[in-house]
Amino acid sequence: MFQPRKLSIALCALFFTLSVQAGKLSIVIDDFGYRPVEENKVLQMPAAISVAVLPNAPHAREMATKAHQGGHEVLIHLPMAPLSKQPLEKDTLTPEMSSEEIARIIRDATVKVPFAVGLNNHMGSKMTSSLSGMQKVMQVLNQYNYYFLDSMTIGNSQSIPASQGTHVKVLKRRVFLDDSQNEASIREQFTRAVKLAQRDGYAIAIGHPHPTTVRVLQQMLPSLPGDITLVRPSQLLNEPLHQGSGLSHTTPTKPLPPKFSAPGVCKARKPLPPVPQRRAVDLVVESVSESPLIKQLGSLF
Repeated sequence: MFQPRKLSIALCALFFTLSVQAGKLSIVIDDFGYRPVEENKVLQMPAAISVAVLPNAPHAREMATKAHQGGHEVLIHLPMAPLSKQPLEKDTLTPEMSSEEIARIIRDATVKVPFAVGLNNHMGSKMTSSLSGMQKVMQVLNQYNYYFLDSMTIGNSQSIPASQGTHVKVLKRRVFLDDSQNEASIREQFTRAVKLAQRDGYAIAIGHPHPTTVRVLQQMLPSLPGDITLVRPSQLLNEPLHQGSGLSHTTPTKPLPPKFSAPGVCKARKPLPPVPQRRAVDLVVESVSESPLIKQLGSLF
């Protein structure tokens, strides 16, 4: 006889198992502190959206405080030297700096950006590709219990090897949302971030408080797939680190063609008999009940 209770238990357990395995998406909005109008719109978004504040921005303290009060995670968005020739901002970290000078700059940044729990680089291709330079950074961050979110502005970033011997945990950006201010491009990058989270378990995307980016986020965040959960970067610190550089901003890597080709389709000699409804339900119940997750839950109740 058909047992609705068994089916209900099976479906609930299956739903719970799938929800535990949901992909995690972290979105960080950089360059906070210069555009209060657009930044306040970001702070109206879900609290899991995190913000990275430039220490010397005119509204740095104000926006860091408001973000923290709204439940958003705050990072220090610290300028680091790029490989390109351009004027450096005040207190930009360079590989040639002494440990004392780097410590002073980071100490000043912690005062200007209250409530920060992590730090990520603004530009920085020259600095982050220097092992000795990043070792000095990691030694200082180790004193503050900050994590480091590598914006991956260069593929051979040394943040991970530099963190060895410290307690600093490193995360890596996977997607830049708005290298282009074209709305269709931002939507494409947002969708790419979602797909990476679904495929790999999690992904970190970085954007900026541009009007177009803000508008796309306002439109797309409410329609996130059901298997995607928005999280703060600190919620990903225990996830296995993706070793890929993630340097490609707008063009996803094309998958390699499979080397294996199936020899053909296996055909049954006789039509397979239909599975009775009761047996199908029993199989689902047996499969779910044997999973380690359900056994652990059963031991608790």
